[in-house]
Amino acid sequence: MVPTSIRVSRFVRVVLLALAACGGAACLVACGDDANDAAPARPSISLGDAGYVDDDEPAPSKKPIDGGFEGPDGGVIRADRFVTKVVSFTPGPCAGFGATEMPDVVLGPPVGAGDLKGGLDVVALGVGGEIVLSFEPNAIVDGPGADFIVFENAFYAGGRSSQPYAEPGEVSVSEDGVTWQTYECVPGTAAPYGKCAGWHPVHSAPGNGISPLDPATAGGEAYDLAELGMTTARFVRIRDMSSATCEGQPKPNNLGFDLDAVAIVNAELP
Repeated sequence: MVPTSIRVSRFVRVVLLALAACGGAACLVACGDDANDAAPARPSISLGDAGYVDDDEPAPSKKPIDGGFEGPDGGVIRADRFVTKVVSFTPGPCAGFGATEMPDVVLGPPVGAGDLKGGLDVVALGVGGEIVLSFEPNAIVDGPGADFIVFENAFYAGGRSSQPYAEPGEVSVSEDGVTWQTYECVPGTAAPYGKCAGWHPVHSAPGNGISPLDPATAGGEAYDLAELGMTTARFVRIRDMSSATCEGQPKPNNLGFDLDAVAIVNAELP
C-alpha cells in the first residue's frame, strides 16, 4: 500500500489505518481523483487534508552512474543486477500509484524506508494485478544461498515485527517467459506469509550503506532457484495476493502489492 505522493508520518498512518478498518492489513485510505475500476495511469494526489503529516526527511536518490548504480562501498553495481525491462504490467482495480513513473520506478535498486515506514518509490499493482520483469542481458542463476530478492514496502506497525502491514504477492520465475515455476504463496490473515513476497520491510536504500544484494541485511524476501529445481531464470512475475477490496468513492489508487525493486544476488553476469 502507498499512502500518498509525499512521505508521511508513520504514526499518523497507523492511526488512520485503525480508524479506517478497511479489509484487514492490506488496505490504506488514500484516494485518487477520477479513480475507477479500470485504474488508469494517473498522478497520485496529496492527502494532507486527510490528516497525513509531511515528513521532512529527503528521499534517497537512485540516479544511474557509470552504467549502473552506486553500491554501499562507493563502487558501481551493474544496472542489470536489477530489473532492466518491464515485459508486461496488468494492473488490477484500484491501481494507479506510481504508474506515471513506470518503468523507471521499478528499475534499479530498492529505496527502502526501514522498519517503521513504507517506501514510496513503488508502483501499486492493484487488486489481483500482475507484473512481469526481466534483467536482460543478465539472468538469475542458482548459486550459494538465496539467488534474488523481491522488495515491496511493508512496515512494522508500532515496531512489532509480528504484526507487519503487508500486501502479499506470489512470485514466479521463468527461463523463457513462457513456462513458469511458482513459489507457493497462500496468504492467511496474519504473518508469517511463507513464500509470499511483501511482508518484510526494506532496509537497503541508496546511500545508506546497506547492500541491496545482501539477503542478510537488505530486507525484502529472498528466493532460491534450487527450491524450484531451476538453474537459471531470466524473468520474474509478481501477482498481487493481498486481501484488499476496491471499494468506496472515489476509489483508492494504491491497493495491492507495491513493487519497489528486484535484485539479483547470484547473477549470470556479475
